[in-house]
Amino acid sequence: MAQLTDDCFAFSGPLLPIAEAERLIAERVTPVAEGEGVALRDAAQRVLAADIVAPLSLPPFDNSAVDGYAVRHADLAAGSDTRLAVVDRLTAGRAAARAVAQGEAIRIFTGAPMPQGANTVFMQEDVQVNGDAVIVPPGLKLGANRRLTGEDVRAGSVVLPAGRHLGVSDVALAAAVGLTHVNVRRRVRVALFSTGDEIVEPGTARPPAALYDANRYLLAGMARRLGAEVTDLGILPDDANVLAGAIQAAAAAHDLVLTSGGVSTGEADHVRNAVERVGSLVFWRVAIKPGRPVAMGVVRAAASDETAAFVGLPGNPVAAFVTFARVVRPLLMRLAGAVPAALIALPVRASFAYRKKPGRREYVRVTLRRLADGSIEASKFPQDGAGVLTSLTETDGLVELPENITDIAPGAVVGFLSYASLIG
Repeated sequence: MAQLTDDCFAFSGPLLPIAEAERLIAERVTPVAEGEGVALRDAAQRVLAADIVAPLSLPPFDNSAVDGYAVRHADLAAGSDTRLAVVDRLTAGRAAARAVAQGEAIRIFTGAPMPQGANTVFMQEDVQVNGDAVIVPPGLKLGANRRLTGEDVRAGSVVLPAGRHLGVSDVALAAAVGLTHVNVRRRVRVALFSTGDEIVEPGTARPPAALYDANRYLLAGMARRLGAEVTDLGILPDDANVLAGAIQAAAAAHDLVLTSGGVSTGEADHVRNAVERVGSLVFWRVAIKPGRPVAMGVVRAAASDETAAFVGLPGNPVAAFVTFARVVRPLLMRLAGAVPAALIALPVRASFAYRKKPGRREYVRVTLRRLADGSIEASKFPQDGAGVLTSLTETDGLVELPENITDIAPGAVVGFLSYASLIG
């Protein structure tokens, strides 16, 4: 289990800034310790437990970057064409039978090993073929169109560091240096449930005042994209006793207990009370919109010293999405032992006016379009409600407005975060 102390998120202020939440997570959450070896085909979205050191160089031999003719640069005339005898033909996967001698060239194809003596390659479209000879023009630089041994990776170098959250290109690199298995940390175990008497499971009968539960599908998908192992515990009622029992039971076998709904200040919002019975809820409001009522803490398993992190997200799906992306994502990455990649907001031009309160970070759902001058413009979704799911499906990402910004005028440069960057 991940080891978490009761003060790991300690914060005394009424609203926790996002930057402070990220700092506390980075400093005080301990990653899962257990590791395992996995086949390379199963390594995507896993976190490396140890550095990968290249057992060979890439490329492992000098080779041609183009289809053409391999020559000795010293044979080329400085100011006129050069005629060379073509003495061999090399395709990828075949080595030359002999070295290139003075006045000779070898027909070569992309990826084929450079023959001994040759150090430059002419592209086939730049030469003239004349029977068993090739006529090459002057002016080509020494080493042109040649890939050198180790220009991509040097044998013995760290090609993928411990803590890397493996993407498909990382897996490809591991394959290219000949690996079939990698050592990774075990998956973070997440227990997930929704709360609310008004929430029912899709596919069941829906009472007139009820809503189908979308949040578990949203949050489970986001967590799995980050490599977590998710246990879906369904929907729990607005009952503090039931909630406390479920949270405590989940803490025994999971690293993170994740809920949505019931964390605000209403009389029917029982999650806060339930968590305080079985652990410590050390803050429950974050300076973010949408999503201010997000709770974090530590819960204890029954009759055990084991603990799990707890995060309670808002019930509105857009607020749940934003708070997962900005709060749960860094927590999951830290628990997994991953070195987090910084979120970099890309500059775009706002087509809208917007006003906000100081001291809180806000996220505006936008669609992008390219203008005639080549710049990118962000248009705000017409509805602001945190329960409008189509505002996620019909937009491209979020404009991030920092705490110190209060007014945005049309034409202002703002920071854009794509949904792909937010959910991994």
